[in-house]
Amino acid sequence: MSFDAQTLYRLLPAIHRARDAEQGGKLLALIGVLAREIAVLEEDLAQLYDNLFIETCDDWVAPYIGDLIGYRQLRGSGALSAPRAEVADTLRLRRGKGTAGTLEILARDVSGWDTHVIEQYRRLALTRNLNHPRADRGGTLSVRKAEPLERFGGPFEQAARGPDARTPALRGAAPNIANVSLFFWRLRARALTSSPAFEVDATRYTFEPRGAPVALFSSPIPDDPALVEADPRAVARPLQRRGLDADLADYYGPDKSFALDGVAIDSIVVADLSDSGGGWAHVPPAGKIAVDPVLGRIAYAAAPAAAPKVSFHYGAALDIGGGSYDRLTDFLGVTPLVAVPSAQPAMQAGLNAAAAGGAVEIGDNGRYAETPSLKIAKSGATVQLRAGDKLRPLLALGGEMVVSGADGASLLIDGLLIDGARLHAPATADNKMASLTLRHCTLTPGLSLNAHGAGSQPGAPSLVIEAGMSVTIDSCIVGPILAAPGARVAIVNSIVDAGGPSGVAYAAPDGASSGAPLTVTDSTIIGKVRALELVEAANTIFAARCAAGDTWPAPVWIDRRQIGEARFCYLPPGSRTPRARRCVPAAGDDAGVNAPIFASARYGDPGYGQLDRRTALSIRTGAEDGAEIGVARSLQQPLREANLRARLDEFLRLGLDAGFVFVT
Repeated sequence: MSFDAQTLYRLLPAIHRARDAEQGGKLLALIGVLAREIAVLEEDLAQLYDNLFIETCDDWVAPYIGDLIGYRQLRGSGALSAPRAEVADTLRLRRGKGTAGTLEILARDVSGWDTHVIEQYRRLALTRNLNHPRADRGGTLSVRKAEPLERFGGPFEQAARGPDARTPALRGAAPNIANVSLFFWRLRARALTSSPAFEVDATRYTFEPRGAPVALFSSPIPDDPALVEADPRAVARPLQRRGLDADLADYYGPDKSFALDGVAIDSIVVADLSDSGGGWAHVPPAGKIAVDPVLGRIAYAAAPAAAPKVSFHYGAALDIGGGSYDRLTDFLGVTPLVAVPSAQPAMQAGLNAAAAGGAVEIGDNGRYAETPSLKIAKSGATVQLRAGDKLRPLLALGGEMVVSGADGASLLIDGLLIDGARLHAPATADNKMASLTLRHCTLTPGLSLNAHGAGSQPGAPSLVIEAGMSVTIDSCIVGPILAAPGARVAIVNSIVDAGGPSGVAYAAPDGASSGAPLTVTDSTIIGKVRALELVEAANTIFAARCAAGDTWPAPVWIDRRQIGEARFCYLPPGSRTPRARRCVPAAGDDAGVNAPIFASARYGDPGYGQLDRRTALSIRTGAEDGAEIGVARSLQQPLREANLRARLDEFLRLGLDAGFVFVT
């Protein structure tokens, strides 16, 4: 029965309803108040019933249900502190305690990483016995089969080995009777669909739209019952040449790991297209197209009629810099909406149509070779230039992109990859913009010098702010920032890369004096920083140093040190900052040991800007919540690893020893 106001009102005698109608419906209004309270009570009762079950309960109830079965809460926030899946599986996991399948499910639930578990006794070489011939466990490996050799040393190798007496803690994949190895793939595969391939010459192309090398990743096929144990198709991983050649049909196609639009699989061959002399190593046979998954290169036997469009997956750990992750929640309700290229053919035409306010949305992963400029004509207007959700178009600038606007105007650029030149907000009399926001964008560190990306300009500024505006850089990858003292800059969850620790990452437009007041949080800054004021710095890596003969007084130099603070940061030795609280290295620490080590310092590599596991624990666990300092703090990788080790103590069989191997 429904207890809405009209239903309750009809339960009253007709005489009361009639008199209430004569008196203006005051009784109906009172019953409406009662009905609202009854609705709240009904909703509360329904939720109480849902809270009896782990599948439907509120997040705050899950730990209480877990407590009934002896579940222990994990550390961390977000997915790490919402134990719904693990509580739901606890009884099933306990029944299968110690088995490889159970450990694999447990590791996926706790860490959130793609996981494969190997019981190392299965990889031990065995002494031959006529009663039990095991040709696959003889301790030798055939060199006639190239594809198994490419898997050698990895999680999917097929070789048998002699016992290794080292514990898995020292060597994660140590073959021995009591050892169990857990292999983790921490990178995720990001899709770029129907993107124009970059033309090197008439017959040579690259998958990456800027022309840089890129490793193609496999698109994982999760929870497929047809996949056998230890199938590499179930994880996101870099594709290798021989493995791809052996199983091309599993990875090539419109809905698979990569494809050339309109090209059948019969035309594709896998080859090594490494540099050789003035060209590439191999030329494909007539009528074929060669693909190198390691370098992301394409070679035609004869020049195609038009540059191909490609769809592929690349590796990434973080949701920054644009890409195929969900950004829809960041979109603001700005009208009118100008669609490019459907309504307007180019970005400049779209920006002209929205100059008085509105949103310009790019609806594909195209390459836009133009140099737009934007002047917001209306005071207080907001203009957005954004990529569609899960898209990352390339804006290949031929010169600097100038942005300006009327008094109080705001500009948001979201989801674009911008290459070739810098963004510039000049200090002109008619430029009175209030704010500029870059969100989920990449302003390529080391701008391309020519149309074919053959050279780069390390340390070239990506953003020059001369006007007195507020600038926010959120979830971006950018090169150096030069901001005049009259501006205000906030950097959140981003990478600022000057091409090396001795480059200038942040300063005034002259590149030497103090730049605008700076606020930086959960970010990684590679290069020297000089600012008028450090309003706040939290959980940030300042990877900087002064080179020999450098004129800078310190790698991080703040003029006004009596205000602001730096907390839970890595500050290089000699830095002059406001009060530093819980920063690394601490007094007495070895500065050489307590320094960040990056997996890669080249933009485009899957491990770009991520801390290597050789980095000191003081940095890898130095953030305020126990996660790593820097842009990867949100991943909470040290907490995931610690939580998983705590769980393994409960679910490993007695006598087994577990080791972790991080494949990516």
